[in-house]
Amino acid sequence: MNLKPFATIGLMLALACIETYGQDKVACWDRLELSFKHEAQGNPFDVPLEATFTCKGTRINVEGFYDGEDTYRVRFMPTKAGTWRYTLSSPAKELDGKTGTFEAVPATGSNHGMVETDGEHAFRYADGTRYYPFGTTSYAWLHMSKEVQEETLQTLAQTGFNKIRMCVFPKSYNLVKEEPALYPFEIKGITKDKKGNEVKVWDYERFNPAYFQHLETCIGRLGQLGMEVDLILFHPYDKGRWGFDAMPEETNIRYIHYLVNRLGAFRNVWWSMANEWDYVKAKTVDDWKTLARAVVQADPYRHLCSIHGSTATYFDYGMPEFTHVSVQDEAPVFTPSAAALLRQIFHKPVICDEVGYEGNLASRWGRLNPQQMLFYITNGLMGGIYVMHGECYQEGNDPIFWAQGGKLKGESWKRIGFLRQLLEAMPNPLQMADINRDLKTSTAGDGYYFVYLGKEITDYWRFNLPAKNASYGKLGAGRKFKVDVINLWDMTVETCPTVFETGKAADYRVEDVKQRGVRLPCAPYLLLRVTEVQTAG
Repeated sequence: MNLKPFATIGLMLALACIETYGQDKVACWDRLELSFKHEAQGNPFDVPLEATFTCKGTRINVEGFYDGEDTYRVRFMPTKAGTWRYTLSSPAKELDGKTGTFEAVPATGSNHGMVETDGEHAFRYADGTRYYPFGTTSYAWLHMSKEVQEETLQTLAQTGFNKIRMCVFPKSYNLVKEEPALYPFEIKGITKDKKGNEVKVWDYERFNPAYFQHLETCIGRLGQLGMEVDLILFHPYDKGRWGFDAMPEETNIRYIHYLVNRLGAFRNVWWSMANEWDYVKAKTVDDWKTLARAVVQADPYRHLCSIHGSTATYFDYGMPEFTHVSVQDEAPVFTPSAAALLRQIFHKPVICDEVGYEGNLASRWGRLNPQQMLFYITNGLMGGIYVMHGECYQEGNDPIFWAQGGKLKGESWKRIGFLRQLLEAMPNPLQMADINRDLKTSTAGDGYYFVYLGKEITDYWRFNLPAKNASYGKLGAGRKFKVDVINLWDMTVETCPTVFETGKAADYRVEDVKQRGVRLPCAPYLLLRVTEVQTAG
């Protein structure tokens, strides 16, 4: 597969994401940034600053934030074209009452806006363009050395990924021990633990703007690559090293507001309340619900929001704060039908953000072979859900991509761009055509099917489809189809020369009138694309 188009797309997106025209014109879903000087008396982070933006009956209130060096900022993402007016409000006289206008112009190129849900089970961009998430994970890549960070971005530019999961806070784990160069809070002092080790005492009333500026730079550069950032706000991989997993509730709320005020105007941000929330022992289920409400209430744009638990640990995803389901579980992707059942339960888009990782670790979660990784991803897609990739090869002192970034060393990632192209060519999102009765066939609309043979190796497929076609009309006689034989591992597409014609349904199945079929290569991971042939007249 030629991956150069994805690198070219990354360059185009780098230009598109900077589609601003000074402070007088801004493209829809880009950022207007206003900055003001004010020397605060006391803690500068305690100075309230609010801006009201209005345009053609739309009113959006956003909170400003302190960014260090006596600088306060307000960031705004226009959601419609037209003339926007703004007014600032603050008890600080130097910030209060300031007004202005700017013109929001229509977005162009690859700027499709924020990703949002589309019906019960799918996603789309704000302009209506369909979005199919094909993501990977690199939890703490932004806390590695500058060289590793650059290598990570260069690697991602060569892939077909359009989503990444990453943490705000640094990670301390048996495979990830690096100390970050920056910290999210100012250091109030140094003490020692019972073993005599130095322990930093944080000033939770004062953030470190440089830390969040670096985070923003990373998110912005990922946006230039066309990647959505599924930003993990809390995680359990700390256990006292920094204490960010056990901060007081008021600190958690304060942190949430500061983060949302800074990042809300980034169109490529999603909120993930936690990774493996149930391992964060300092928080209860009620605490998580409180924090989720705090995020949504602080976010004027309503970015996507969910929470992720440990294996087969499901939260109350019926909460209105959660736009979609984010789970760690292999069971739903053992078969397409299992994935389809999970989809039917929640009535929200389902993302299996972790089904295991391709790699060579001793831990069972990190030793999938690349074929199994691809198999799980495809099973999920066939069932109408989305399955994310992950890789954790341990080779000497090289970074492990799953947490530290660097280079991808495996094989499954190379198939992601190809698989994504197949989905983006569909007329509608996939779902099982005849759930629980046909474990291989999915539909993307009237006259558009995929039949996944998975690990089955056979030299022949007799043309047959279920009469039932999900919520679309039933398949009947007299319709003509072509079949493309797609080898997902080899990334090849071969079109069968035969044009098939459907006969009458018999026992809920429809076959070719002449009982014809398709000769197949004896290979696993074959996907048959069956599409109706449009005839003239």
